[in-house]
Amino acid sequence: MSTITTKDGRQIYYKDWGKGPVVTFSHGWPLNADAWDGQMLFLAQRGFRVVAHDRRGHGRSTQTSVGNDMNGYADDLAAVIEALDLKDITLVGHSTGGGEVARYIGHYGTKRVAKAVLIAAVPPLMLKTAANPEGLPIEVFDKIRADLIKDPSQYYKDLAMSFYGANRPGAKVSQGILDQFWLWSMQAGLLNAYESIKAFSETNFTEDLKKFDVPTFVMHGEDDQIVPVKDSAKRAAKLIKGSQEIYYPGAPHGLTATHADWVNSHLLEFLQQGQRTARKAA
Repeated sequence: MSTITTKDGRQIYYKDWGKGPVVTFSHGWPLNADAWDGQMLFLAQRGFRVVAHDRRGHGRSTQTSVGNDMNGYADDLAAVIEALDLKDITLVGHSTGGGEVARYIGHYGTKRVAKAVLIAAVPPLMLKTAANPEGLPIEVFDKIRADLIKDPSQYYKDLAMSFYGANRPGAKVSQGILDQFWLWSMQAGLLNAYESIKAFSETNFTEDLKKFDVPTFVMHGEDDQIVPVKDSAKRAAKLIKGSQEIYYPGAPHGLTATHADWVNSHLLEFLQQGQRTARKAA
């Protein structure tokens, strides 16, 4: 397997396809890099180099009892970027991965970054606090933790339904999509998945988002049952100067699978914006 070693000695698995401008992908909880295959194949076939890694504790990366927080996740993303010497990157993050992207820019800046894309992402803050009264109560996340520990396998099967909107009347979500969610989720360490709940729900990314100084695209489904759009994307977009936004009617949290054609075409269009300008100038 292709892996890099972090400063604290953990192995991070990554996949690296194609040649051309670089796009990195940070996955959602509790999945792994395979969740991006539809986007990676699409872009690799269109002249891009695409790189995705399994977050520590997930998929094929080391299951470790340390670093299961947003700072650790951002450090691991930085380790992959630096080990492969990636430059002029478009950072793409879905859900928890969007938090990872935000924290990376917050801590490491944009010297290696050309653009950023947040898809159904958790920033700026999911948890309800005095300063964030529209967030979700801590009891919501406590229940996730309790249900996860009680029966992880069944919890993931149930979560897949709302993740992809399969619980909506008239939804057409294949059994294969639901099954692969369960498979990927079961590859995460239970301790790692448990600790990641605190990371994605309680981390405040407000100051990270204010540091974005590259073109940024915010994409979100309007029927997201996991990360409500009004408390995340619409607030994040206001914090990122000059960001572009698109909201998909009826699309669920897992829109990269259920609405892959929409996501891929809009992602490609965003990636090509600067390229077209550069070609005209040349």
